[in-house]
Amino acid sequence: MNYAIIAAGEGSRLVQEGVKLPKPLVTLQGQPMIKRLIDIFMRHNPESLSIIVNEQMKDVRAYVEALDLPVPKHLTVKSTPSSMHSFKEVSRTAARDGRFLVTTVDTIFREDEFARYIAAFEADPEADGYMAVTSYIDDEKPLYVDVAPDMRITAFRDEAFPGVKYISGGIYGLTPKAIDTLDRCLAEGQSRMRNFQRALVADGLDLRAFPMGKILDVDHAGDIPKAEEFLATGPQTPAAGA
Repeated sequence: MNYAIIAAGEGSRLVQEGVKLPKPLVTLQGQPMIKRLIDIFMRHNPESLSIIVNEQMKDVRAYVEALDLPVPKHLTVKSTPSSMHSFKEVSRTAARDGRFLVTTVDTIFREDEFARYIAAFEADPEADGYMAVTSYIDDEKPLYVDVAPDMRITAFRDEAFPGVKYISGGIYGLTPKAIDTLDRCLAEGQSRMRNFQRALVADGLDLRAFPMGKILDVDHAGDIPKAEEFLATGPQTPAAGA
């Protein structure tokens, strides 16, 4: 799997709330968030790793450049106007060699659940994408996911609707087929990832929802102890061969 991490946001809310470290270097259980994410990826069939940081994140850039990884590492240093533009930058390298997965640096999940998600995506050659979803809602503006009985995604909605079970978890497993849709969205002036997801459905891509337990984002200072408490409970690293 070709992995990619978007770490180009400014983390302005954390700064305003007194967190001095840049978001990727904020520690959870004594480990920078970006390193925790990279370590998880490196345990699950990695082929390459692509990362984008903004031009102001000199400490983050130095940290990533110093990492010694067992796979090719592609670092982009660029300030982008939106998460979709950052997605485009990392997909330049992540998507060229096949299936790829993109998430943001502050996406927090349990590794045992992630292991099952990756295994399912890799074992399904017919799907154009696997999107992690969660029934845990702790987001200021959740993106609700309409799912058919076979877990095929039929729509992404801004508002809750009858029978809704899941929201988007912000973990995007895709094939290179998605790049045409991404390019069209950017050409049309789109900038929000949720609109890209809607466009994938509109373009007829076969997207599957994969339920995970809690998926958290670290947007506020109060999210840091919440994430640490979450990670301290339940299984984490899957057994060898899982």
